[in-house]
Amino acid sequence: MNLYEYQAKSLLRSAGLPAPQGQVIGHLNELDAALTRVAGPPWVLKAQIKAGGRGKAGGVRTVKTQDEAAAVTGALLGKALITHQTGPEGMIVKKLLVEPAAEPARELYFSVLVDRSAGEPVVLASAEGGVEIEKLAAEAPHKLLKLTFDVRIGLLPFQAREVAKFLALTGPLFSEGVQVFQNLARFFLQRDCSLLEINPLVVTKDQHLLLLDAKVGLDDNGLSRQPDLATLQAEAEEDAREAEAAAKGLSYIALTGSVGCMVNGAGLAMSTLDLLKLHGGMPANFLDVGGGASKDAIVTAFKLLLSDPQVKAVLVNIFGGIMRCDVIAQGMIEAFKEIQPTVPIVVRLEGTNKDEGMRLLNASGLKLSTAAGFDEAAKLAVELSRSAS
Repeated sequence: MNLYEYQAKSLLRSAGLPAPQGQVIGHLNELDAALTRVAGPPWVLKAQIKAGGRGKAGGVRTVKTQDEAAAVTGALLGKALITHQTGPEGMIVKKLLVEPAAEPARELYFSVLVDRSAGEPVVLASAEGGVEIEKLAAEAPHKLLKLTFDVRIGLLPFQAREVAKFLALTGPLFSEGVQVFQNLARFFLQRDCSLLEINPLVVTKDQHLLLLDAKVGLDDNGLSRQPDLATLQAEAEEDAREAEAAAKGLSYIALTGSVGCMVNGAGLAMSTLDLLKLHGGMPANFLDVGGGASKDAIVTAFKLLLSDPQVKAVLVNIFGGIMRCDVIAQGMIEAFKEIQPTVPIVVRLEGTNKDEGMRLLNASGLKLSTAAGFDEAAKLAVELSRSAS
């Protein structure tokens, strides 16, 4: 689960870390009250979307007057912001974060993520903040410090001092940096993060550190240990179907195509999306019902698929192992009784209880198409989605 910037900063502040205090607004009529509560002018208005490159796309704007702030708010709220990470369709800006405008003396970079090759968390730090870290790592790797640490004991003081030295922090700022870096690493571990990125981490003119921007990704598998994040989880879901799927234990991600997909197993799901693209189609979603989903979960999955108005055809691609084909078939029959689908359905079943699953579907009288092979199923689903458009 990826958090919005305002959510990430709220969590960081609660952990005693120096993130700026701001106000979140979702409507123009909330702006004046937010400006009154936030130190300024000047202020900075930041579009709250889950994508990088907001500044270059005009999604981060500094304003000096209330009239300027109102104009920027009107130009951003409810509009699509297109960055290099959103794709050409962009993302709709539903909220703005209003913060005091900072005047950094220096901009640094600090992040913690999981190094899967080492099996440990790793700190990445650079004295050049506000940059695309992937580009920096490729073009000037000597400017990037990479430091793994033990998940059981966290970032040790000598390691934090190494980071502070690499970033050329001196005097009282050196000691402050050591404390901030250890606390950020501790936050990463205690909150079950998969990513913690501060870019930029700035040195203010009065020589203190400030977390000017923050990205936090949480490991969904650790959310059961974070009961206080339930509200944040609900707010973080941009799509109501994604929130419902998460509540039911399903892995669902909304996409922009017209072929709905219901698959068991992440690897098979990714292959299904690839094959649809190969045949010229566009998947409407990623939906993995898992290896042991119940009949109720299958009903929920079908409801999710068919509630998406952009879905013109559905491809059910099941390899029965732990998840038996007859359970999938029974779930589909129950879902059809409740939903009465009007789009064409293509089903490919293979594996455990395949014959019984097909018998149930054929005896149900449902209007669907079956396919014997993976490639045949994907091709047929794309053709049906086009004819239904």
